[in-house]
Amino acid sequence: MSNRLTCSKTLVLRVLIVNTIVAFIPPFLTLALVKDVSLRQLLVSFGYSLIYAHCIGSLAFAVMPRLWIASESFPVWTRWLLRAATAFGSALAGGMLACLVFVALGWVPARLYWAEFIGSLKISMFLTVLTGGVISMYENFRARLHETALQLHTKELERERALKLATEAQLASLESRIHPHFLFNTLNSISSLIPEDPKRAEKLVEQMAALLRFSLDANHSGLVPLEREMKIVSDYLAIEQVRFGDRLRFQIDAPHAVSDDRVPPLAIQTLVENSVKHAISRSRSGGEVRVSVARENGSLRVQVQDEGPEFNLDAAPSGHGLDILKGRLAALFGQQAQIALRRSGGSNQITLSVPQSGNGHASVSG
Repeated sequence: MSNRLTCSKTLVLRVLIVNTIVAFIPPFLTLALVKDVSLRQLLVSFGYSLIYAHCIGSLAFAVMPRLWIASESFPVWTRWLLRAATAFGSALAGGMLACLVFVALGWVPARLYWAEFIGSLKISMFLTVLTGGVISMYENFRARLHETALQLHTKELERERALKLATEAQLASLESRIHPHFLFNTLNSISSLIPEDPKRAEKLVEQMAALLRFSLDANHSGLVPLEREMKIVSDYLAIEQVRFGDRLRFQIDAPHAVSDDRVPPLAIQTLVENSVKHAISRSRSGGEVRVSVARENGSLRVQVQDEGPEFNLDAAPSGHGLDILKGRLAALFGQQAQIALRRSGGSNQITLSVPQSGNGHASVSG
């Protein structure tokens, strides 16, 4: 009820403003065309045109918009003939009403009512054409504005559906290595970003798609270059940073010199995911995850450090990330690859060592 009343007040205000603007036109024409016109004559002209404008314009605004919409389905000639007849009728009715106001105000004697009305037909028709033009422009502008808003809304909905479909398509081929909760959290992050920052939401979908594609390709890849693995780690942390905001901070130090070294796919990502799960998500203030990579004694040494609570590496649940990673390392490298955990200064430091051959590739156990 309140919204309807507000809209009605706004519409009345628009009508009054438009009518008043139209009323200024005859005095301006008088000033431009008539020499030596006095201020009194201009004021009288404005007074008459103001009453004509409000009487005719208000009737036109009350009738024309509804007729305009209702006649859209009519044939062209019928539609415009009906609109012209309605405009002419508004001019006649508005002119008669204006003359009644003149009589009531004492500007015109009652006996001269019809003479004034007939004499005013020209100005009535003139103001009607102006008012009709204003209405036409207003309705066309409003229709275009509505159509543009509808198109933008439709595009936004299509974009949202496309983003969700892209994510769901990747979800359909999900491997168990990527925790389902991570996927659901990412979907929620994407949904919340779409109305606020669509470009970032699109970037998030690309990063998630890359991560899932990498996960699926891991079935066919025994080892991958460190550069690819670190790109996935960076994407994963960027995705989680959308979820945790300022609670998650991270640093990655991976020298270019070791970018071609080989590691099991998702090995480092698993360590980072463990830090996010146990150190960041459980702390209200969050924390920092630091990843550093270096070559040491013929092995690639990857250290993931966080400020989470102490935990036992050997107590990793069977079938979960760290337990699966240990099994993969044992199958690929035997005893040559290691995962070690050290607690120092309130921080967990998990170190992954992967043997590398002289050509920079990992040395896989026979």
